[in-house]
Amino acid sequence: MDTVSAVRGRILRLCGERNITIDKLASNAGLPPSSVKNIIYGRSKDPKITTIKKICDGFDMTLYEFFAFEEFQ
Repeated sequence: MDTVSAVRGRILRLCGERNITIDKLASNAGLPPSSVKNIIYGRSKDPKITTIKKICDGFDMTLYEFFAFEEFQ
């Protein structure tokens, strides 16, 4: 699995676990919904770490917690 696919999977899993939509995550993260959807739908081939950090903020978690996941090991 490549890194972008792992990021996509992690976001989707966290949304499912926390029962929040992509739009709600984007709102919590202070990002346009299109930014998050571009990662989810594979249009963003190389998401910036600053975008991932904002997504982590939207989940109320650290980058370390986000990447402490089996797919990134």
